[in-house]
Amino acid sequence: MTKPPVTSEPRSEAVPSRRDRVREATLAEIKSIARRHLVEQGVAGVSLRAIAREMGMTAPGLYRYVPGIDALLVAITADMFDELAETVADADASAPPEDTELRLHCALRALRTWAITHPAEFSVMFGPSSRLDPEADIAPALEAGRRFASTFFALCDRLVQEKDIPLPTDEEIGPELTAELRSFSDTVGLSAHAMPTGAALVLTRCWIRIYGVVCMEVFQHLGFVVNDMEPFFESELQNLMSGLGVRYLPVGHMGRPVTDTAG
Repeated sequence: MTKPPVTSEPRSEAVPSRRDRVREATLAEIKSIARRHLVEQGVAGVSLRAIAREMGMTAPGLYRYVPGIDALLVAITADMFDELAETVADADASAPPEDTELRLHCALRALRTWAITHPAEFSVMFGPSSRLDPEADIAPALEAGRRFASTFFALCDRLVQEKDIPLPTDEEIGPELTAELRSFSDTVGLSAHAMPTGAALVLTRCWIRIYGVVCMEVFQHLGFVVNDMEPFFESELQNLMSGLGVRYLPVGHMGRPVTDTAG
């Protein structure tokens, strides 16, 4: 009787070893404790010795998982950017894919909500850190920051394509700023979308305006003006959208306009 040919089973993806799983779990615990210390005590309160003590380890033992305090701070900063990026992406995905205006509103509001509920993290991510060694490798945090920004860049690119937004020409911008904006586009990946320099300038101006309002709220710099910053944020958002000729959608407005406030 002829035996059937032996066939090899399709290979499954490699399963991490128990040692690798334990290592990943330990690293996740280290970063979780470091982030909690950061929130409770600020960047200066994050120390390998304190983390090791809480974990029942020795400080030198932590060096098997992180090369030093700078690398740990960069790693948790990258994680926070990824968390914010996921939050913004989820908000973007909650709107119909064809409704770019609503998607942009949802993304910007998600940015503000995350920032005001995570002020300590926000200050580390977007503020200067004197704790880090000037020679520290911050590339992982920068790359995570670019991933976070990519959602807004993609939405802006769509908006420029869909709407008749007036864009300044290179001549109006000037050669020096044009060169800077082109360098920025190359760095963050806007060049891949063939985005005009004028669009990069408009995007930057819009980001400065929204980011500025969020910073003012997070750091409570406008407490002498208003107690509740949400109406102020919405007023700035409406003014910004109207200036671009884009329809402003109030909170809770799911793409069914009552009036067109863009004018």
